[in-house]
Amino acid sequence: MSTVSIHPYFKINAGKMDIVKATAKELVALCQPEPGCEYFGFSFDGDQMFCREAYKGAEGVLAHLDNAGAAMGPIFENSELLKLEVHGTAEELEKLKAPLAELNPTYFVLELGN
Repeated sequence: MSTVSIHPYFKINAGKMDIVKATAKELVALCQPEPGCEYFGFSFDGDQMFCREAYKGAEGVLAHLDNAGAAMGPIFENSELLKLEVHGTAEELEKLKAPLAELNPTYFVLELGN
């Protein structure tokens, strides 16, 4: 099993920054303690937000989705998902293609390094 990192970029709707940041704060408290979470946090640039997150293999990602999926609602309701990248080994990425299909991510296969 190898690390899988997820790279979602959002454009926050006008006037919705407070709602999105409050939700992000709640998500950090909810997700950082997950056993399969290696790191989880948010970065901001103007009206754009990036969620910096990585998990112990596809199993860690799937556990995260079960834990936090519903709590993400206010972020999806108050912003636009601009881009979603998922990085990991081919074996781990294959396990995520069906569960993440609705989000239409771009998959980056780790070939060199760890």
